[in-house]
Amino acid sequence: MYRTKTCGELRLSDAGREVTLAGWVQKSRRLGGMTFIDLRDRYGITQLVVDAAAPEELKEAADSLGREWVLQVTGKVCERQSKNPKMPTGDIEIQVAAIKVLNKAQTPPFTIEDNTDGGEDLRARFRYLDLRRGPLQRALQLRHRICHEVRSYLNANDFLEIETPFLINSTPEGARDFVVPSRVNPGTFYALPQSPQTLKQSLMVAGMDRYFQIVRCFRDEDLRADRQPEFTQIDCEMSFVEQDDVLNMFEGMMRTLFKNVLDVEIPNPIPRMTWFDAMDYYGSDKPDIRFGMKIHEITDVAKGHGFSVFDGAAYVGAIAVPGAASWSRKQVDELVEWVKRPQVGAKGMVNIRCNEDGSFKSSVDKFFAPEQVGAMAAAAEAGKGDLVLILCGQKRKTETELGTLRIELGNRMGLRNPKEFAPLWVTDFPLFEWNEEENKWDAVHHPFTAPKPELLDYYYSDKKEDIEKVCANAYDFVLNGTELGGGSIRIHDPKMQERMFEIIGIGEEEAMRKFGFLINAFKYGAPPHGGLAFGLDRVCALFGGSDTIRDYIAFPKNNQGRDIMLGAPSVIDDKQLDELQIDIRKQE
Repeated sequence: MYRTKTCGELRLSDAGREVTLAGWVQKSRRLGGMTFIDLRDRYGITQLVVDAAAPEELKEAADSLGREWVLQVTGKVCERQSKNPKMPTGDIEIQVAAIKVLNKAQTPPFTIEDNTDGGEDLRARFRYLDLRRGPLQRALQLRHRICHEVRSYLNANDFLEIETPFLINSTPEGARDFVVPSRVNPGTFYALPQSPQTLKQSLMVAGMDRYFQIVRCFRDEDLRADRQPEFTQIDCEMSFVEQDDVLNMFEGMMRTLFKNVLDVEIPNPIPRMTWFDAMDYYGSDKPDIRFGMKIHEITDVAKGHGFSVFDGAAYVGAIAVPGAASWSRKQVDELVEWVKRPQVGAKGMVNIRCNEDGSFKSSVDKFFAPEQVGAMAAAAEAGKGDLVLILCGQKRKTETELGTLRIELGNRMGLRNPKEFAPLWVTDFPLFEWNEEENKWDAVHHPFTAPKPELLDYYYSDKKEDIEKVCANAYDFVLNGTELGGGSIRIHDPKMQERMFEIIGIGEEEAMRKFGFLINAFKYGAPPHGGLAFGLDRVCALFGGSDTIRDYIAFPKNNQGRDIMLGAPSVIDDKQLDELQIDIRKQE
């Protein structure tokens, strides 16, 4: 064997044992007549010692070692004289009897340490070296633990893990498809699945009852820190269920993950909030409820006093910032400029200082009497010492602006502790949204989402004002302001599915072309069913306390969708293009 122990498992109880280790040289240093070597594998680091009394051949071998050389070392476990409490193996060291170089290494382009000197692009090019670093190894170990716990929990609850194909037909799911040309069927294309939605519904028709899959999904869309062109879902579906059945099942899964992976208890039951309340109070459909500062509508008390900005607005909303009345004029002015940025979109902001003596000072005092300013502060539930920040405009747009401001305030005031977890179910989303450009209804989720049963009269109505009242039988799992997963009760009735296509403007021919297999399947007895999918990469990042999912993916893409290490995407040669009968249009 190359090794009898790993570099992370030896302890003081192993003193006196002869062991063989194998790994990479983290660093080597000579002190006096002794050479110290830190040997690393994915389990940890063990200190090796070649002392002054060692044979010359051994000392020469130790002194010749370079960083990242691969070694096999044999020696005796000894108690360290100078212990390192920061290392699990810090109480022992190996008195080396033999060194065998398994492979030499070039000097790496950056330090293989937790705090490396390598830039992001450089580390991406040498990802196989970056993955040797402790933070990334711990990230992938966390991902493994989460996957293991998911499989154990779902297996214990009678779910079957079933694979679905990657080469499917193109379906509209809100983003562009990645497409794959077919050589044997020239002029036709497969699509890579954005999710296995129609396939898992087919499995319910097939009687599988409870399905899951930890599955790769693909979306050709603009990227950011928490988005990749290929990502992984914990994809689940259940038959003969209502919404509460699904939510209770996956509350249990999340409690299991938090307890077994992080040793953290989360609320039981997890709070629920409608989409409308989330937007009204937090300005977001994925609210961070770790801190307060709710949004309050103050339209009634703000309008009608001769201030044209408020009087001409459909909605006036406010946030009371605790203890911020003492902020300087410069700090408040900087916030005013911040909300005017294109990423927020507000035209300006009004503020009210609630002084400790009970008086008020606002940026619009000349338009309002003191009692009117006090009424606005009271409507925002502000107390003494608070600062009230006010925006106005169209209702949903202004709520979103206030929600963005609220998150920024939470960041600046240190209220978003990554080690604190506040899960939430958001329910009752609108089923449809009006597309002004195309003058038609779009499905907010996908076209297989069922309406709430109590709103079916509106669903089958031809009136626009009725259709906009229809809520989806859908739900999102939100954690700390991030949507970790979402799903819905699905349509299983052919008449209801036909009505969905009718509302969103998909004709019978188009529906059969894109979803014919599922439409036909429903004719053969589809059970009531529903499910959801969690974003595994996001779950891992939040459990690991990170803002980016890339560290939890072994080989991620960059912001341009490129894999710098592989050089993908890349040009293919003319022979392959000829086989596919594809001509490349030359760029101007």
